[in-house]
Amino acid sequence: MAALSRREENVYMAKLVEQAECYEEMVQYMEKVVASASTSEELTVEERNLLFVAYKNVIGARRASWCIMSSIEQKDESRGNQDHVSVIKEYRSKIEAELTEIYGGILKLLNQKLVPTAAAANSKVLYLKMKGDYLLSLLNLAEFKTGNERKVAVENTLNAYKSAQV
Repeated sequence: MAALSRREENVYMAKLVEQAECYEEMVQYMEKVVASASTSEELTVEERNLLFVAYKNVIGARRASWCIMSSIEQKDESRGNQDHVSVIKEYRSKIEAELTEIYGGILKLLNQKLVPTAAAANSKVLYLKMKGDYLLSLLNLAEFKTGNERKVAVENTLNAYKSAQV
């Protein structure tokens, strides 16, 4: 049996960690696959699907965490428990920062590697749709902030959108 290329090893490892539901690691392996592709080389359908599954699950888990924290925050606010509310807000902000970083990671891959190397029309459309979805999610995340936090988040989203324009 022939030895696997580095790219094939990373695809195999991404599939393996997917079975264990270790999606953060899956993202790391798929980022290596994208990085290893030449500037004229597209991802295979399998690789593209693995990349999407990895990011969808990592983002989905963080979004679920954010919703739970927001719900708990509202309950504690209605009970007048300000000590808990400040702790919850701090933790929710941490989740928001993680989400922003994750969105930034996939947008960077889309802008710098995936969209420019997409030769097939269906690949390009899929990547552009994905980019639009993630930019919209970033904007939605900014919507729940208040005051200066909101202003900064909206500016960061707009900057990400401008840099994502093809």
